[in-house]
Amino acid sequence: MTISNMLIVGFGNMTGAMVQGWLRAGMPPAGFTVYHPRGKEVPEGVSLVTDWPGDAFDAVLLGVKPYMLDDVAPGLADAVGAKTIVISVLAGVELASLRARFPQAGAVVRLMPNLACALGKSPNGLVGEGLDDTARAIVTHLAEMLGSAEWLAEESQFDLVTALAGSGPGFVYRFIDALGIAATRLGLPEEQSARLAIQMVEGASALAAASGHSPGELARRVASPGGMTQKGLDVLDDGEALVRLMVDTLTAARDRGMEMAEEAPKKG
Repeated sequence: MTISNMLIVGFGNMTGAMVQGWLRAGMPPAGFTVYHPRGKEVPEGVSLVTDWPGDAFDAVLLGVKPYMLDDVAPGLADAVGAKTIVISVLAGVELASLRARFPQAGAVVRLMPNLACALGKSPNGLVGEGLDDTARAIVTHLAEMLGSAEWLAEESQFDLVTALAGSGPGFVYRFIDALGIAATRLGLPEEQSARLAIQMVEGASALAAASGHSPGELARRVASPGGMTQKGLDVLDDGEALVRLMVDTLTAARDRGMEMAEEAPKKG
């Protein structure tokens, strides 16, 4: 169950990765139309238009900068019809703001993926308004082709989910980098340290995803009492050092999301 045509407004890194993920999952490129007033390189088979379309689409994906919302909304008057699902990846732009600008839309949805959606590996936070069972199933399917669909009970949770699932890869990359740097400072060549850190995290992540045990239990299982792993875990666990660091990290990212919501365009 999916849509037959989608208009994409703002074809940057994130929306480009989303289209790549949908194409990888088998959606036909002819079902996508990218609007860009000055032209843009798009995947083979995807349509590009430089003028606002005059017909309604099944779905419109918004990927412009949040401050540009008021600039593009009037041009989408004909593209958004009574059955159109407007899907936004605009940070900080709330459902009420989307509905105010697209009152004619059948539904409005906020979706937050990360760039792993290109590989079908992104956790995707979702919250929507105006969705009937069919529309919700369509959006769920679209998200699942990019990874997973995590519907939130309240929009107020969206900034925290964005901090975890959207910003999270940046934190993981920093952790991988730190592991490599630490090994280099302790004596390994830099390139070798980096390779080992990346390969280790790739394997550990794959095992965690495939295992029926929680990550905490897996950590316990790989650590022998008094062994090397346990000695390292003792450092991370001392005073919940790693947990406290992650709480501070997610809090900073979440709070910035809340600030961006205040800065984003509000109801018209």
